[in-house]
This record gives sequence, C-alpha cells and structure tokens, in this order.
Amino acid sequence: MNTKLYKLIPLTLVALFLLPALAFAHQPRIVESDATQVIDPDISKAYYATLTGSPHTYTIDSPVDFDLYVSILVPDIKSADKSTTAEISKGDVKVATIGGSDASWKSFFEPFGQSSYLDGGEYKARAEAGVYTITVRSQNNDSKYSLAVGEIEAFDRAEGMNALSIIPELKRDFFEESPISFIKSPFGWGLIVVMYLFAGIVGLVYRTILKKFAKNTVRGATHNIGKVDRLLRLAIGVGLLLWAITTTWSPILIFFSGLALFEAIFSWCGFYAALGKNTCPIN
Repeated sequence: MNTKLYKLIPLTLVALFLLPALAFAHQPRIVESDATQVIDPDISKAYYATLTGSPHTYTIDSPVDFDLYVSILVPDIKSADKSTTAEISKGDVKVATIGGSDASWKSFFEPFGQSSYLDGGEYKARAEAGVYTITVRSQNNDSKYSLAVGEIEAFDRAEGMNALSIIPELKRDFFEESPISFIKSPFGWGLIVVMYLFAGIVGLVYRTILKKFAKNTVRGATHNIGKVDRLLRLAIGVGLLLWAITTTWSPILIFFSGLALFEAIFSWCGFYAALGKNTCPIN
C-alpha cells in the first residue's frame, strides 16, 4: 500500500463522519499566485492569501448569467489591515468596491475553523454572462485577506479532506495562532475521535486474528507487555498526540498515538506479538 493511500484512508473516514458539520462551510483554498481563475463562481469558496507587493486578481469567465457574490475579510489579528479592498469589474467598467478604510469592518467568529475575522462587506447581484475581474489590494499591498466568492455551499468528501488538510496551516500562518486551538473545532476533536476509533478497531482485529491462528503460543497471548512497557506506550501515545496537534494535525500521527494508547490500555503490543516477545509477568 503506497503512502498516498495510507493518507487517503484516515482522511476519508474523517470526512465521512464530519461531512454534516461541513455542510455550511466555504471550500477553503490557499492562494500563492497573483492571478487566479475562479471556477464555478456560484459555489462558495474562500481564497486565503497574502499580498506580496502587488494586487491579486481573480477572474470569472461565465458563459451564462449567474449569481455573483463576493465578500472581503481579513484575520482578526493585531496586524489586520483594514485598507484591504476588493474591486469588482466587468471589462473596463467598475461594478463595485467593498472593504477599505471607510468600510464598517465587523468582527465575527467562524465556528468550524474556530477563527475570528473582520468582515469588510459583501456584494451580491444577478450578473450577466461575461468576464469579471475581482482585484484585491491594500495600501501597502502586504495584507493577509480571505476573499469569499459564491453562495452555494457544496461540500463533498474530497472537499472535506481538503479542508482537514489545510485548516491547521491556516491557523498557524494566516491567523498567527497555535494549531492546537483547532482542537475546539468539530474538525479537530472529530479527527482525534475517528482516528482513535480506527486505531482501536485495527488493534482489536489484529489481536483477534493472532489469538485465533496462533492459539497457545506466545504470539497469541492476550497480554504481552508489563508495567514498564505500558507506561512507555502511554508516554509515546501522549507525545505523538501533542506533536500532531501542535504542528500539522497529521492523521497518521494521531492514528499511531491512538494505537500506542490502545496497547497501553490492553497490555498488548502488536509488534511484540509479531516477534513472539512477551514482557508481561502474568502468563
């Protein structure tokens, strides 16, 4: 089984369990280019980016009439730049400008990512077919911003997996806070619960198979580790969990954290069982 498949299995499980919670969220996108083509402008997406000396442009090329929705937000942090604007144009005609120093920036808390924003306003209208450009700039063109486009919330398994993979990065780099705060989100604690359940199921199935096919041997022992080994696995489990939730929230790290805690609780080690090793004082 390749590395991509190992990553896909846990993320798919989490996305399936948390899909209802994602139903009212934007599809998040991290943008690193100055120019972005907006696909399916009706579908709600949130583009996260940082201006690096020049404006960013977002282009919508729609062959049919569509509902145009645009809003501009900045992270609610000390360095929040309220001069950030989003200018909407059709060809050479300016349609609207939202945000900017004269806007009434309103603070709001987004529960799924557990993050705070400042909202610089929105534009909503039925738009005729054509090419539209949204230009985002600020006074010094160095601000962080989130541009929301589209109102139709459409989250599937792939989008759920994408959100789970990039939200910790947004917490750290966009909102300038520790990724550990992600644990308050249904994404965060849900990821831990699902991966721990997955680890427990894997451990139980593996142990049951060995007990059945290696009965009356060291490999089929119900308990094969003693107190010291149990404490070691407890420490490893806690350590892996802390490593995960303070960095990338890797599902793989959380899975192995859950597996280590499973072994500590059940006094049984899958690796020891495979080697035929037993440090448990009670046979």
